[in-house]
Amino acid sequence: MNLSRAFEIDDLRRMARRHLPRIIFDWIEEGAGDEAALRANLESFGRYRFLPRYMRDVSDRDQATHLFDRTYASPFGLTPTGMQGLIRRNGALMMAKAANAANIPYVLSGLTTTCLETVAAAAPEHFWYQPYPSNDRTIVERLIERASDAGATALVITADLPVEGLRLRSMRNRSSGHPNPWLILEALRHPAWLADYLRKKPKLEDLIPYAPRGATRRDLDAMFGREYAPIRSKQTWSEFERYRKMWPRALILKGIISPDDAIRAVELGADGIIVSNHGGRQLDRAPPPLEVLPFVKAAVGNRAAVMLDGGIRRGSDIVTALCLGASFVFIGRAALYGLATAGTAGVARAIAILQNEIDVVLGQIGCTRIDQLDPHCLWQPDTYRPADKIPPLSSLSLVR
Repeated sequence: MNLSRAFEIDDLRRMARRHLPRIIFDWIEEGAGDEAALRANLESFGRYRFLPRYMRDVSDRDQATHLFDRTYASPFGLTPTGMQGLIRRNGALMMAKAANAANIPYVLSGLTTTCLETVAAAAPEHFWYQPYPSNDRTIVERLIERASDAGATALVITADLPVEGLRLRSMRNRSSGHPNPWLILEALRHPAWLADYLRKKPKLEDLIPYAPRGATRRDLDAMFGREYAPIRSKQTWSEFERYRKMWPRALILKGIISPDDAIRAVELGADGIIVSNHGGRQLDRAPPPLEVLPFVKAAVGNRAAVMLDGGIRRGSDIVTALCLGASFVFIGRAALYGLATAGTAGVARAIAILQNEIDVVLGQIGCTRIDQLDPHCLWQPDTYRPADKIPPLSSLSLVR
């Protein structure tokens, strides 16, 4: 793939579609139900317009952002996305390397096909970890201990998976738990992906120490379904309190939409909230995070970092979220398109595209730093009030 021809995230998306078999591309793209939440996430950003302020010196622009006692190069990171090994062998490692090089955080999903210690070593001081709850609490406790020992600076608990969403694309693409035969044949049209996949079929490596000796890839998949899926409906606030007692560093609750839930999380010790509807993949009538963001920010104030993910495709999307109160933003599919296209280099290209777009928007709206962004940077005619007093026309001396 010619990355020099990728000028926007949608270019990477088209390249990824060509590289991946349909069953994998659908898995990345899909939302729950009729995908209303997925569409709403994307459309929500288009309802806002910037209010540019000109005649300002914007020659020295900087998008560095301070978060949890660390300064990152940009106000966004890579959100947890599971099973990246289906897209590229060692996909999580590639994502971590790109994040580390760009000086932005990478959140490793507990559903990883590369062991967490390997990923952490590739992204020192940029590594965050998202565990999955387990029926066997000993497993998740050991995984969190391993993440701590590996240097994870933040723990991200996902709240929005009490039950699995109904993702119809995957349901239609699989029959009795196996891919439809014609999709297997369709994969043959993607030889580069197929060769990479067959070279080392991805498996849940982090579960190997807790599985019977000699466990196969299918054994690990079955273990995940047995140990993890049923417990999701039991995840409660008391479980979150237990994580708070276990974890001394930054603790973040991801998947919050209700402002009341955000308040409760902060009261129980959350250092950060990620306003998210899981990319529209779980509840097909959930509101878009951007729409809820100002209400969550108003409820939480400065007691915790309020962040957002969902629907980010442009740097202008990131700037819009920051104007509405987000202190940081996370991207998912945008980075996966880059991963599918060209591995580490593709993820780096996705990051660079967004960074360049952020830089251009900052200059165009008259800002030089991220901390200058606020609602006044957006055109909101219903609430607009001029900053400067303008004398009435009748008082002006007109030259005829």
